[in-house]
Amino acid sequence: MAQLDEATTVKVQPKDQKKINQLWRIAGILAIVTAIEFAFAYILPRGPLLYFTFIALTLVKAFYIVAEFMHLKGEVKTLIWSIVIPTIFVVWLVIALLAEGSSIFELKF
Repeated sequence: MAQLDEATTVKVQPKDQKKINQLWRIAGILAIVTAIEFAFAYILPRGPLLYFTFIALTLVKAFYIVAEFMHLKGEVKTLIWSIVIPTIFVVWLVIALLAEGSSIFELKF
């Protein structure tokens, strides 16, 4: 069996402070939106307004994460809308199915 005589070296790249600051900014924005959700959980009474607020803020966070980490922020608007519009329809479908299911449940029981 042959032995490896080559020495391996690892070159460490210097810190890219711009990327680090961008990640902290993203984390800060997401933390602020999460804190707003947390505050609304205690301030608003349970009901449609609270649920709508949670869904809206969750979608804001989801789209922000997709824009930043999937690099869609700089893409063509057609591509962005081809992702956003089906997502809106899927959310609408889930809400419609939940409403229909609850009304059928109320009629049956």
